[in-house]
Amino acid sequence: MDDKIQTRKSHGVQRVLEKLESSIKKGNYYEAHQMYRTLYFRYSTQKKYSELFQLLYDGAILLLKHDQQVSGCDLANLYAEVLVKTETAPSQELFFKISTLLEMISADVAEREVFLDNALRWSASGGQEYKNGHPLLHQAVAQVFWKEKNYVVARYHFLHSTDGVSFANMLIELHCARGFACEVDLFIAQVVLQYLCLQNKNTATLAFQSYTKHHPSINKGPPYLLPLLNFIWFLLKTIESGKLAAFTLLCEQYQGSIKRDPTYRDYLDKIAQIFFGVPPPHKAKNSGFLGNLFQSLMNGVDEFESDDDNSSTSARPSTSTQHMETEALD
Repeated sequence: MDDKIQTRKSHGVQRVLEKLESSIKKGNYYEAHQMYRTLYFRYSTQKKYSELFQLLYDGAILLLKHDQQVSGCDLANLYAEVLVKTETAPSQELFFKISTLLEMISADVAEREVFLDNALRWSASGGQEYKNGHPLLHQAVAQVFWKEKNYVVARYHFLHSTDGVSFANMLIELHCARGFACEVDLFIAQVVLQYLCLQNKNTATLAFQSYTKHHPSINKGPPYLLPLLNFIWFLLKTIESGKLAAFTLLCEQYQGSIKRDPTYRDYLDKIAQIFFGVPPPHKAKNSGFLGNLFQSLMNGVDEFESDDDNSSTSARPSTSTQHMETEALD
């Protein structure tokens, strides 16, 4: 009896597949979309997930190639939802497929953001290590937005990746196209500080090295002609040493550079907590960054256990640079 039921189901699926092929040949993409959805429900019921993944991905690609944006994005969303539902293990191949779909979906399609959110949520599954999304998926997504010249969103995703070299290249492109000459050091300084606040020292170093090496307006260093670049270079070296006294002296010597952007003090507060064990500032005392550092030098450094959530950021791409900068510290 079970065999007969399975046979009927198989025949039913085959008939829908034939109708789907006919609709595609006729260019009836609305009907084809309905056939894809019918098959989605049938494969889901039968738990034929391998066939379902292939169906949804191929269907989304086909519809998007024929500029059926809403229908194609719908299948892409179903694809991401099934990844979440089945707890499929993240892989480079799947990251490539997701970024391919994202690139094909027009930026003005509202559901595009839903697709990306679902994909990032899926890539973060399986533990706290990548709770904001897998760095390799962020890297692939950043490349898509960079191609679209959507620098704000690309910046967000690069910040949550480990691709400091590509991030530096994008920053160089952005500064040369839209930045002022006097901002050449500001572009990279903020990125390095934000990477450090996210406890990603290796990528911060890669980004700094690549930016200063390849930017046409920066002299070969170190040392650099611009004090802020020297500060960042010394900061990375000081973090490697782990010496709080050296960190304090460095911040004191470069107060002029630090004051160029009011957010730097907040970033450095966070960096002091993460890498040098400095307790968070007491807001009531309003002692500020240097006050806490000097107090730590005088009284000794207490054991500091950082809350993992302090360095987290939203998995959803931000829509403003200011919002992203705040998230990097929260």
